[in-house]
Amino acid sequence: MTSNTTTAPRAGETIRAAMAAAAATTEAALDRLTPAPAGLHGRVQEAMRYALFAGGKRLRPFLVLQSSALFGAPEAGAIRTAAAIEALHTYSLVHDDLPCMDDDDLRRGQPTTHRKFDEATAVLAGDALLTLAFELLVDPATHPSAEVRCALAARLGQAAGSEGMIGGQMVDIEAESRAFGKDEVILLQRMKTGALFEFSCEAGPILGQASADDRDRLRSYARDIGLAFQIVDDLIDVTGTAEKAGKQVGKDQAKGKATLVSLYGVAEARAEARRLADRAAETLSTYGAAADQLRALPFFLLDRES
Repeated sequence: MTSNTTTAPRAGETIRAAMAAAAATTEAALDRLTPAPAGLHGRVQEAMRYALFAGGKRLRPFLVLQSSALFGAPEAGAIRTAAAIEALHTYSLVHDDLPCMDDDDLRRGQPTTHRKFDEATAVLAGDALLTLAFELLVDPATHPSAEVRCALAARLGQAAGSEGMIGGQMVDIEAESRAFGKDEVILLQRMKTGALFEFSCEAGPILGQASADDRDRLRSYARDIGLAFQIVDDLIDVTGTAEKAGKQVGKDQAKGKATLVSLYGVAEARAEARRLADRAAETLSTYGAAADQLRALPFFLLDRES
């Protein structure tokens, strides 16, 4: 397969429409499954909804829905799993923006949750979104098999915990006071960003009760697109504007944190992101046309500005 000539052109309107449809499906599920503000505790539910519906690409839900369709998983369970990963991802953003972390004022072009509400409410809203994710996964409505539900919950726990996203956040904090090389930066990015991509892609073969080989392929694909995604994110931080990005830019350089862009330079970093996109697309070649949108996705992500 020649991904540069056949896959890249597909990363246009077709995948944009597919992502928009996945986002609409996920948002409808989140609206239905997230508690409406009520009672004395309604403020935290209002903050949860504010964070959830502040925009975003809904990329992780797209991966869940596409990988689930690839393995014939029941649609209802896939949608609930897509909602779960978006709830958990949103929790991570709420906490990442806090004054004790990145201290950001903008997220997706809007005031961050702690700016819109207050710091304590933002912490509680993040905690509630995290727990909502697992509540959704373990409910029998997600899959009739308790074994499958447990596998989903266990895999998400690994991806989100100290060996995954949270561990990556700790490494990111350490990066402000240490000189990181390429290997450390890649480790940071694979944990902080890539781990949730891996869960999102593995959710499909888990829900579809596919083989271990299928899970391995989807995990490898996710690792490459996760790293490519982060390289593009770092390029946006260096070359983008706050208006287009919907958030502050230049943060990593200001803090003296190493990224693959700072280590490679802009041109070489772009080339590395392209190489990762090519490899990710090739990883799914065994699935033929059924995986066309997943193969097109990494090239679509290369051109994003936010």
